[in-house]
Amino acid sequence: MPVRLARFEMPDRLIKDEDTATETYSRFTAEPFDAGYGHTVGNSLRRVLLSSLEGASITSVKIKGAQHEFGSLPGIVEDVTDIVLNLKKVKFKHFENKDPKMLDIKVTKEGEVTAADITEDTQYEVVNKDQVICTLDRKTTFECEMEVRVGRGFASGEDNNREDMPIGVIPIDSIFSPVTRVKYTVDNTRVGQRTDYDKLILDVWTDGRLEPHEALTQSSAILRHHLDVFVNYDDDQIEFDNKPESESEENAELRKLLNMSVNEIELSVRAANCLNNANITSVGQLALKSEAEMLKYRNFGKKSLNEIKEKLQELGLSLGMQLDPSLLDQVFGSPTLHAPLPTAGPGLEDLIAANLDE
Repeated sequence: MPVRLARFEMPDRLIKDEDTATETYSRFTAEPFDAGYGHTVGNSLRRVLLSSLEGASITSVKIKGAQHEFGSLPGIVEDVTDIVLNLKKVKFKHFENKDPKMLDIKVTKEGEVTAADITEDTQYEVVNKDQVICTLDRKTTFECEMEVRVGRGFASGEDNNREDMPIGVIPIDSIFSPVTRVKYTVDNTRVGQRTDYDKLILDVWTDGRLEPHEALTQSSAILRHHLDVFVNYDDDQIEFDNKPESESEENAELRKLLNMSVNEIELSVRAANCLNNANITSVGQLALKSEAEMLKYRNFGKKSLNEIKEKLQELGLSLGMQLDPSLLDQVFGSPTLHAPLPTAGPGLEDLIAANLDE
């Protein structure tokens, strides 16, 4: 028999901060999550982003004239070790074909040799073409051949060393991960009267091989893929209560106003104290009260009444309104809140207008 669980508060969209976004950095915000799930999701995504995305990198290199990495070459300022370190910094974008590929450099000139001198290829594209590989102090020929592979995370030179490698081929460290840094923070966010829900803010930096939104999409898919084994979709054993049907923009705006705290409408100290003594905490509670009911409260006079009417009118509301209880996030025990609504009647817009005219 299927188990039915209560609905969780779930974010309905992911927001990217377009004002600060670049090709290598983006900030993403998702809200609301139930308390605690911001950290659960944020930490999981951070770990996957840093460790599990694929990238292309050089795994070995053969430099003409060099038998090993502890030597130097005539006409080249850097020694072989420095050349290898520079080659580690060259970054590649890869396309659908992930097979290893041999790329080469062959130049005869004086000056800097950069990643732009690597032979162009349809399978792998150099991202940082201005990366310096070595410097030729006179007109000299520099030749090298490198193997580029697709991998995940980080591989040391020892990991890339294979028994069948020819003499003179130098295995090098490979940084495959295109994500350089991830930071997440969790703030409180409000849903109705409750402020203990989570807002997840995720900052993602990449090295240019992948854009941040692509990295986030891939990491989310990887995480979901690993969780699939724990859920048996075929038997449909676990169900969740459906989310309430989405409401119109007009109702959403009205709901927001009605559930706003009375402290947010900037009342005078006297009027605010009267509402506090009457246990009226939200604008919705206030709008349900009639003028006669308000004047019955202790120390509440005409001056405070007129002030409140003006504040409500600024919000497009008034005293004595008839409201759908579902628009209020909390039932406060007022008899008016429990009064049944007519099965047919004017629409929401007409109802608000009618109340304002009274």
